[in-house]
Amino acid sequence: MPSPTATLYRATVLHTPDSPFLKADALQVQSDGGLLVESGVIRASGSYGDVRAAWPDATVTDLRGGLLLPGFIDTHVHYPQVRVIGGLGLPLLDWLGQCALPEEVRLSGDSYARGVARDFLGGLISAGTTTALVFGAHFQGAMHAFFEEAARRGLRAVSGLVVSDRLLRDELHTTPQRAYDEGKALIERWHGVGRALYAVTPRFSLSASEGILDACGALMREFPDVRFTSHINENGREIEVVRELFPSARDYLDTYERAGLVGRRSVLAHNVHPSDRELGVMADHRCTAAHCPCSNSALGSGFFPLRRHLDAGVPVSLGSDVGGGTGFSLLKEGLQAHFMQNLMGAEGVALSPAHLLYLATRAGAQALDLQDLTGDFSVGRQFDAVHLQPAPGTTLDTVFRHADSPERALAAAFATGTPADVARVWIGGDEVHRRG
Repeated sequence: MPSPTATLYRATVLHTPDSPFLKADALQVQSDGGLLVESGVIRASGSYGDVRAAWPDATVTDLRGGLLLPGFIDTHVHYPQVRVIGGLGLPLLDWLGQCALPEEVRLSGDSYARGVARDFLGGLISAGTTTALVFGAHFQGAMHAFFEEAARRGLRAVSGLVVSDRLLRDELHTTPQRAYDEGKALIERWHGVGRALYAVTPRFSLSASEGILDACGALMREFPDVRFTSHINENGREIEVVRELFPSARDYLDTYERAGLVGRRSVLAHNVHPSDRELGVMADHRCTAAHCPCSNSALGSGFFPLRRHLDAGVPVSLGSDVGGGTGFSLLKEGLQAHFMQNLMGAEGVALSPAHLLYLATRAGAQALDLQDLTGDFSVGRQFDAVHLQPAPGTTLDTVFRHADSPERALAAAFATGTPADVARVWIGGDEVHRRG
């Protein structure tokens, strides 16, 4: 029996414990639902009447009038780039040189890094993100600042030191030995502490030599439960340069394969221009592609071949890619994914609201091997949740009040929702954000 301190949340509840790409009725809906939460864990779920009858002494929190969704899971977002969102009109490599890299150098100062960490984490959580695979900074001190602030804010943060040794600014370069030493120290300090996990993070093969990638591989072998993330196949010019730098590699993915970096807990961002071989290897290893639709559009990187990924069996999740992306909201990323797939005609995938919710929640949990902890509202999961309740008089409020079904309201949330519509956010049962 739950303790007297258990809380029963009454709300319109939607989640996708199964993939709608595999199961037509994956979206589960309770128009008047109840979630019983004790010590941050979901102990019971169902209709409000049934749960209330079984646990009449639980404290009730009434969230009717909005939608209660699992917390969003962002599988590709850059901590150092929050202050340079909006560098429109530039392709990837130009955007890096003119916008991103000059800002990333500034994080060498610990005080500056702490301010960026506050801005970054505040933006993520207020957009409803409860778990994030975060591309970190190039400086060890900045990563300590990030993990400290993430712990204070309560985010489930998966992140690591970004390492490179060529073709960036000199201030951002390191050596293989230093990359290994600093990565090991950060893993030993932060991995598995509270809600933090570590992700080995070479920036991309364009800026990471074989020595850097081998150092990353050494960390993965020494600490087999850490995660891995990097970029792949985002931009045509990037792919050409990687081919020139690794003339013996079969393709872009092979540069990571040879270092032992492709596995079940690997997430590779973008993959807009993959080969069939790369898709086959990613599927074999259950390596996830993080789809970043707003960034792909803003930087002109191309249309993400979702159908090819699904047909090959490659897992796909969503990422905001701030600051190449245009904001932290995974509602907006879902909408942009919907738009871009529609524009691809027969090569695209028709994405329903159920698909978008899955990509923004459970797919991310699976990508990070956290599917038994978060990503949906199954009994035993942590209560990571976002309550969408638009302010009175807004367009989304109008649609919510007149929607003929929760599914219709969910569609409207992806179509018009913004962080301003996020009323409350919980992580592990702790309220970490309340609007106003």
